[in-house]
Amino acid sequence: MKIVHIACLAGMLWLTGCATTGTNTANNTASGTPDGTPTPTSNTPARPAHTPFIPNGPLQPIMAVNAFNNGGVASLSAPADLWDRIRRGFAMPDLQHELVQDREQWYATRPDYIQRMTERSSKYLFHIVEELERRGMPTELALLPYIESAFNPQAVSSAKAAGMWQFMPATGSYFDLKQNAFRDDRRDVLASTRAALDYLQKLYGMFGDWHLALAAYNWGEGSVGRAIARNQKAGLGTSYTDLNMPAETRLYVPKLQAVKNIVANPDAFKAELPLIENHPYFQTVDITHDIDVALVASLSGIREEDFRALNPSYKRPVILAAGTPQILLPWDNAKVFQRNLEARREGQYASWTVWSVPTTMTVADAAQRAGMSEADLRAMNNIPPRMLIKAGSALMVPRSVTTREDVSSHLADNGQLAFAPEIVTRRTTVRARKGETVASVAKRYNLSASSVADWNDVKAGAAFKLGQQVVVYLPVRAAVAVATTQVRSSNVRKVVQARGNKQSAAKAPPSSPAKRGGTPSKVKKR
Repeated sequence: MKIVHIACLAGMLWLTGCATTGTNTANNTASGTPDGTPTPTSNTPARPAHTPFIPNGPLQPIMAVNAFNNGGVASLSAPADLWDRIRRGFAMPDLQHELVQDREQWYATRPDYIQRMTERSSKYLFHIVEELERRGMPTELALLPYIESAFNPQAVSSAKAAGMWQFMPATGSYFDLKQNAFRDDRRDVLASTRAALDYLQKLYGMFGDWHLALAAYNWGEGSVGRAIARNQKAGLGTSYTDLNMPAETRLYVPKLQAVKNIVANPDAFKAELPLIENHPYFQTVDITHDIDVALVASLSGIREEDFRALNPSYKRPVILAAGTPQILLPWDNAKVFQRNLEARREGQYASWTVWSVPTTMTVADAAQRAGMSEADLRAMNNIPPRMLIKAGSALMVPRSVTTREDVSSHLADNGQLAFAPEIVTRRTTVRARKGETVASVAKRYNLSASSVADWNDVKAGAAFKLGQQVVVYLPVRAAVAVATTQVRSSNVRKVVQARGNKQSAAKAPPSSPAKRGGTPSKVKKR
């Protein structure tokens, strides 16, 4: 028995050493570097990772992720649900401001709005909380999409910001969020969350304060930096509440604080949060071929709208594997999809492919070459009216039964649609000038000589007589301008001609009285 006791004691000491030798990466960024890594101090002795470290005194309870920041000991029990897990990770300082109470009242009086938001978020929250904890960031940030988009990945602002995290096009490109003819990664759940947390960490590294980092996320880092500089120059404070900011940014952190307070204590606000289990809602599934969205939904046993709710970045009815080799599916349906996909032995996976337009052409010409109606081509590719399709544009067209090749990675990642205004022409008649030829008329109106020759049924080297009427087809605006100019010229000629007639009449010798109908004068005899 004594041997057993000794063995147990030795085991406990060994476990204690293992538990204390690892580097703690769970601190939030307020107590470490911007990426969540704890800042090393000169008081921390260096020791090899394999050497057990046995502390003096009794063992202390293990602390959870943010217990270090809250100065307390976390509960050893697992979180009851995801809301409990989020509460345990709160680590940002609370904002005390009258605007917080104002926003609390606003949310508390709109229970239906809170219900819709929170139910929508249930698909995405677990992933966001996982990422925050992995980076050691405050879990309050998981609530930020409530402020940005009400957790709607399809949300688009008046300023063209898109997705749950509301990235502007340029900022999205900076953080490698692809935006092309087939997908917009600003709406992608995984990609946009990664980019948003990268950006927030960058901003926290710049300002060293989460409230200022959030202000910069909303207003722009340059704007916040200039506001701080102005206050420093004026000898004023530089905290969030001290800065002169636009109304939207001034309300931004109070909104987040209000939502945080409601999540922290829903009973105090008579709010009811829907149950969100502390479990992944979705999982990633690899795809190796281009595949129709409708086929994925069918093989998964889910509705197409449910698939798009988890994969909102796709703009087209087909998923291009070279651009997005992973899709998201509800946890229980992922295995269903994989099993059914493996069992599928016949038929093609994708009904659509991408055609790179070789030359600028009309929509009608492109539709004829693609083997589909003009209306269908316009609808599939969102082509506006009165537009030409420019060369190099990536069009979604039906996939031939004989076509087996998937779309290339270059086209899947960079395909764009570009248009040019379709020029509407009008038949116009112009007058030839002195010595004018087919070539000179064509040059005057920026036309081809062959076209001018065809329209007038003459040879390309033919000459026109002065004033001869020449038929040309000009853009509507140019045709109107030419017609207006010719009318004015005609009016000027008439005026000049009328003046010339009057002057000629004034210089003419007077007619004889007989001709004027007067009485003949008496002739004096000599």
